[in-house]
Amino acid sequence: MSDFSLSAQIEALLFLSPDSVPAEDLALACEASAEEVADALVELGRGLADGARGLVLREVGGGWALATDPRAEDSARRLLAKPRTSPLSQAQSECLAIVAYLQPVSRPEVARIRGASSESAVGTLLARGLIEEAGRSQFGAVLYRTSELFERLFGLAGLGELPEIVAFDPSPEEEAGLRQRLLRAGEQRVPG
Repeated sequence: MSDFSLSAQIEALLFLSPDSVPAEDLALACEASAEEVADALVELGRGLADGARGLVLREVGGGWALATDPRAEDSARRLLAKPRTSPLSQAQSECLAIVAYLQPVSRPEVARIRGASSESAVGTLLARGLIEEAGRSQFGAVLYRTSELFERLFGLAGLGELPEIVAFDPSPEEEAGLRQRLLRAGEQRVPG
């Protein structure tokens, strides 16, 4: 990591941390001395204080944190004032998985597979732009498929990148990761 400066490493760690980080923890994580970390914090603070960036370095709560520059307050208020959507429910997650693997698929088929009504869940997935209509079945039921937004949110170049369901026996870590991806997808807003 010789071409990656200590101040850049510290900036990355502070960006990742939701809480302030004590200098001692930064030194341990970066395998650096307390003096090196102190110098790197000064360097980082100077780099952020030049006014060309949207962040500032703050010493808070016994540690260090990145914060938004106060000059961005009006823009931040407008951005954060937008209504947020709730995460996907278990029913919505189940419906999304069924559509992803069996598309095109109708709502009655989804309900049969789940063993529960899916009208509300499918409606929410449609409203959020995660699925879209893909024609009609031979019996006249609307067929659904995943949308481009679904692929983008899940980081897929195409549906061929979905895990093979036949061989899928997730470890607890994989299951937790998939659950988190589904929850994050539910938090995303439909582009408008």
